[in-house]
Amino acid sequence: MALRLTLIDRNYTRLWFGQAVSSVGDAVFSTTLVLWVAVVLAKGRPWAPAAVSGVMLAMGGAVLLVGPVAGVFVDRWSKRGTMLRTEVVRGALVTVLTAVSFLPVHALPAGVWLAVIYVTVFALNAAAQFFSPARFAVIGDLVTGEADRARAAGIAQATGQTAWLVGPPLAAPLLFTAGLQWALLFNALSYAVSYFAIRSAEMGPEVVRRGEPAGERAGLRREFVAGLRFFAGNRFLMALLALAVIGQCGVGSLNTLNVFFVTGNLHASAHLYGYLGMALGLGGIVGALCSGQVVQRIGARRTTWIGLLVSGVLLIAYARQAQLVSGIVLLFVFAVPLTMLNTAMSPLLLAAAPRGYTGRVMAVFYPATRLAQMLAALVAGWLASSGLRGFAGSAAGLRFGPIDTIFAVSGVLVVIAGACAGLTLPPPEAEPDPAPEAAPAARTLGGAR
Repeated sequence: MALRLTLIDRNYTRLWFGQAVSSVGDAVFSTTLVLWVAVVLAKGRPWAPAAVSGVMLAMGGAVLLVGPVAGVFVDRWSKRGTMLRTEVVRGALVTVLTAVSFLPVHALPAGVWLAVIYVTVFALNAAAQFFSPARFAVIGDLVTGEADRARAAGIAQATGQTAWLVGPPLAAPLLFTAGLQWALLFNALSYAVSYFAIRSAEMGPEVVRRGEPAGERAGLRREFVAGLRFFAGNRFLMALLALAVIGQCGVGSLNTLNVFFVTGNLHASAHLYGYLGMALGLGGIVGALCSGQVVQRIGARRTTWIGLLVSGVLLIAYARQAQLVSGIVLLFVFAVPLTMLNTAMSPLLLAAAPRGYTGRVMAVFYPATRLAQMLAALVAGWLASSGLRGFAGSAAGLRFGPIDTIFAVSGVLVVIAGACAGLTLPPPEAEPDPAPEAAPAARTLGGAR
């Protein structure tokens, strides 16, 4: 089974290897920067939490500001060329930051250090908005069939989860024993590995060649609007987006409030919080690796709505836990169907998006779900700290507080979304609505792939 997971296709395996190394490098890079800002640059300063949150804001800002527009260019350009150029840009950015990091901390004011870091993080994540849709389109060309596409998406998710289990433990020793610059250099080298892995993969002419001459294309604004209209006019894509947005309710609330749930509801020390993150990561790996087999047996559509139902029920059950061990077990189990449904959406998106619109479809879908997760986190944080602060109630012998109530309501919303999906998504035998006849500009874009 392991051979099949990593050898769906020889060329996919090469792309996977590049992603695996790059993902570990990204995990080391992100963790190192947060640690360095918190315990070195801003040590003992009252503005340290705000400085760290600025790193996260730079990441999210790149997704929301650059992501939607990047899809137009991804649809225009050679997918392979886009991936290669992106890795060169990201490697160069990290190399420059590495060179700057050789300066002593006191050589530059704290504000300058933060500005350099924020700009670099923003630029890296902006470049990723070109790389990710291009890679998504390439996988769609290299891997065919719903089950294999789900298996490829599962491998990608499992790789990302594993990177975040491996990367952070590597980051701290690198930072405190070798220094910031060597941790950054590790990430720069990971982009080089990814670059050569992409170059070594054999891709068809539809992936390699560029689009038509610029004079034969519609304008940037017109192509961007055409992508939005196509997405908004496709009921299947809008249904998938709605399901993904509602699913972020559970993820957003967990990311924001789980540490408080550990100390207040599970009656455990905050030092044990990492075990819950590990449980989520391991559950995500198991769900991702099993998703291909599940999709092959019951189809991507059934996997999506059943995954929503099950994960929603498990989130409600998690909200009622009062012991750390049971909470860890339930979070592990919760991550399995959640990852499966996320994986199952990949072949559904590929089936619903015509070639000339793949980049723009992903450039709408991913930023929208990211924004939903951020808003869910903000709402959950506001409710816990203000709207439901001090809330206490009981029903049927069960006592409720603010955090577990937020988790339970989030779970109910996810269950409702799963039930609606089961009733409204087309059956497995039916295909998504075919793409409308492309306009001349769209035909030109289709030639780029």
